[in-house]
Amino acid sequence: MQDCLFCRIVRGELPAAKVHEDELVLAFKDIQPQRPVHVLVIPKKHITSLAQATEDDTEVLGRMLVVANRIAVDQGSPDGFRSIINTGSIGGQEVMHVHMHVVGGQEPVGPMLKR
Repeated sequence: MQDCLFCRIVRGELPAAKVHEDELVLAFKDIQPQRPVHVLVIPKKHITSLAQATEDDTEVLGRMLVVANRIAVDQGSPDGFRSIINTGSIGGQEVMHVHMHVVGGQEPVGPMLKR
């Protein structure tokens, strides 16, 4: 998609503080971090959301999960992290390109959902 924010970052049209890049995925620091470690991991291929993912996307989605731990450790969260993929409006997705938030730091992240 030509006007997709994350596609523009992948193409190098917009700057990003990259922390990992390979043939399938790109990871960069969130511009409004919510935790000491807050990195976005995106597929280089445009996939609107998990709701639109197909069997053809298995490799890239798996790759996102595989690199998450290395990214968390490298960024300063060696004892664990949370990975979040918001999907659609109900799930709170704001940018319509699949992306995983890798969040952590030295303190526990807290409960996943309000109890």
